[in-house]
Amino acid sequence: MTDEGAGRPRPGERPEAGGENAAAPGAGRGRLRLGLSGKLLAFTLAFVVLAEVLIMVPAVAAFRLNWLSDRLAGARTAALVMDAAPEGMIPPELTRELLNSVGAITVALKRENTRRLLASSDMPPEVDHHADIRDVGPIEAVTEAVDTLAAGDGRIIRVVGTPPRGGGFVEIVLEETPLRKAMLRFSRNLMLISLAVTALTGALVYLGLAWMFVAPMRRLTARMIAFRQSPETTPIPLGPTRRSDEIGQAEREFATMQRQIVDTLQQQNHLAALGLAVSKINHDLRNLLASAQLISDRLTSLSDPAVQRFAPKLVAALDRAIAYCEHTLAYGRAQEPPPQRRRVELAPLVSEVRDQLGLGTEEGAGIGWVASVERGLEVDADPDQLFRVLLNLSRNAVEAMTARGPADPARDQLRITGRREGATVVIEVADTGPGVPARAREHLFKPFQSSTRRGGTGLGLAIAGELMRAHGGEVTLVPGTIGATFRIVIPDRPLDLDAHRALRSQG
Repeated sequence: MTDEGAGRPRPGERPEAGGENAAAPGAGRGRLRLGLSGKLLAFTLAFVVLAEVLIMVPAVAAFRLNWLSDRLAGARTAALVMDAAPEGMIPPELTRELLNSVGAITVALKRENTRRLLASSDMPPEVDHHADIRDVGPIEAVTEAVDTLAAGDGRIIRVVGTPPRGGGFVEIVLEETPLRKAMLRFSRNLMLISLAVTALTGALVYLGLAWMFVAPMRRLTARMIAFRQSPETTPIPLGPTRRSDEIGQAEREFATMQRQIVDTLQQQNHLAALGLAVSKINHDLRNLLASAQLISDRLTSLSDPAVQRFAPKLVAALDRAIAYCEHTLAYGRAQEPPPQRRRVELAPLVSEVRDQLGLGTEEGAGIGWVASVERGLEVDADPDQLFRVLLNLSRNAVEAMTARGPADPARDQLRITGRREGATVVIEVADTGPGVPARAREHLFKPFQSSTRRGGTGLGLAIAGELMRAHGGEVTLVPGTIGATFRIVIPDRPLDLDAHRALRSQG
């Protein structure tokens, strides 16, 4: 007893990706499935056979005409004998020999007003078909050949040809059966030769096409299947290909796509691992910062002037750090919270960045600080997010300058400028460091790829770019400058005329 479900996937199972059942459902039932090589072989044989048939049909038609022409040539010889001998002087024995040499029943010669007949009997048989080969076109020749092959045995035909000399014509009456048998023998021999030529040609064409196209496609398909089954693994190189055709281009593009997908998957795995680690750290870090915040609140009650001067800054820094912890996983969700934009002065934010980095003081890192912001310049932005952008760019500049050796304020300087250009605020963060390497410029604002410092995460520029895009602006690297200069462009929000009119009416 057979199992009707054998060979069918059970519920929840999927057929093998590279197996014979990888086609659409029902594709392999009740019909033969050919691979690329089988289709190529069938395609080649079909066209070679078609070419042989197209050659064979005219060849058989030409054989028929040649066969009849040979008989008419013999009839012309007999006609010459009749024309040379006096009328009634040809013996019956000679007549039969002449007719047998021609293979005809009767031979007739027609000239201007005379007609000579050479017959084997007094009562020639009745003619079943007429054929005039003096002026036969290709289509008519093929049609007559097919008619001869389709006719039965014993048919009598009358054939008309050109006489030996002069006007008129020569005609013979003969049985068509020898012609039909000769055409069948010729067709059989030609078909055997054609089949041999077809087999040889098809084999050569198939081997050539299989070597040039099928084998590379099989290798490429096997690589695709292997890569689909395990896309995380580093792909095995296909090897250098010198092909300049479409298959060579497909191999190169597939190898490039593999590398890009593997890099993307590795980055995604890195992001996932980073998100897991950050989520674990975030819990404990918030508790620590909350404890530090309680202690900083107590510091505000002290009367020491130094404490009173630095305590508000410490409290603001802790509040900002706690807010950062609450949004730590925002980047892992591929988006930052939408900016809470308002009109804010730029100079105080720049001063906070200086204080955060400890620049411009004796205890600083030896980096010169220059701030050149237009007086009273306001920017329409989220102050916390803009602070993060300025802090990330400034910290990168400081780290780049300190990484090359002991800092010198006369040589190493950080400059932040701000100006308004119409409805847009332009902020530039420039340094006199070594600049951005060429290899880092290709992926400058992509996570985990822009950092050139050992131990860096490569997230600072990526976060800065994302935050400014949320404002409708951008962060770009200014080419051709000493060190590195990053330009921040923040456009003002369009004025809501209805809301403006409402405010004015309330005022």
